[in-house]
Amino acid sequence: MFTRRHVVGGLGALAAGLAARPALAKDIKLLNVSYDPTRELYTVLNDGFAEAWKQKTGDNVGFEMSHGGSGKQARSVLDGLKADVVTLALGWDVTAIEQAGLIKPGWQTRLPDNASPYTSTVAFLVRKGNPKAIKDWSDLVRPGVEAITASPKTGGGGRWVFLGIWGGIAKAPTFDLATAEGVAAAKQAGDGSASVYANAAAKDFLTTLYNKHVPVLDTGARGATVSFAQKGIGDVLLNWENELYLAREEFGADKFDIVYPSTSILGEPPVAVVDAVVDQKGTRAVAEAYLQYLYTPEAQDAIGQLHYRPRDIAALKKYSASLPTVPMFTIDTAFGGWPKAQATFFKDGALFDALYKPAQ
Repeated sequence: MFTRRHVVGGLGALAAGLAARPALAKDIKLLNVSYDPTRELYTVLNDGFAEAWKQKTGDNVGFEMSHGGSGKQARSVLDGLKADVVTLALGWDVTAIEQAGLIKPGWQTRLPDNASPYTSTVAFLVRKGNPKAIKDWSDLVRPGVEAITASPKTGGGGRWVFLGIWGGIAKAPTFDLATAEGVAAAKQAGDGSASVYANAAAKDFLTTLYNKHVPVLDTGARGATVSFAQKGIGDVLLNWENELYLAREEFGADKFDIVYPSTSILGEPPVAVVDAVVDQKGTRAVAEAYLQYLYTPEAQDAIGQLHYRPRDIAALKKYSASLPTVPMFTIDTAFGGWPKAQATFFKDGALFDALYKPAQ
């Protein structure tokens, strides 16, 4: 559906000064099972890594990609899809694969920043001129407003949206995560989840929103973008930041505006090697190098160009015009981490199932 944005800068610059190629090159295939909106991102990053690995070792790395709602993708791996790496929308989906014995415990400590090489946030895409004057979370339940988003039961983006709204309405404490000081403050902050979970206003708001103002719940973030931007359904799209920019690039900047709410949530899409698969296939070394590559300056710059938020503060500042500072809360500071949020809101029979009653 989307054409990938031209990325400049030569992602293969890692090759400088590396060892000479062996006489006989090997052909290596990696399967990256990813979440819905990352098609364009990994097209660029895969090319950059393959070039760098070729220069370093002489071996050829090819990639197979699988995309879909993050929860569905995790279940595919649990059902036998032989992913060398997973690059999913939220930590809980990787934890589920760990609990099945396919990923070794401690995966979040093997790479920097909770094994999330970039972040994102949730914002709004509205029709040009913002005819419904949608400026903040509270505007989503005004009479006549229809919101489009992904289901939190199947898509990681849908879960980040749900939690972004809950924390915004509950006024969860926020941090300036565009600075090193703000990042450090968030890491040191205590768990304020008790008061956030107990917020009756957030529960009532989300009950009204999902039952009366969401005409379509797509299975993944990309499907929600298509429903809003191509099919013309709804007044506002609630989605990943990068999806909003891609929709404008694909369907016309003259048709849409991006609006940031007063506060939002820090989305941390994690990455992990699937230990059971790479050990079986003999691809551990290249799979680990691939995920480490995502933290390099070249990859971080590409991440920023494609409207994801680099972990590198300098790269984030470089793209601040399209990635503005928004006061954010985190899954840990507002909700006590993914296991608690998953059990409270999203597992079968939990709060989302109780509050959402789709029309029969």
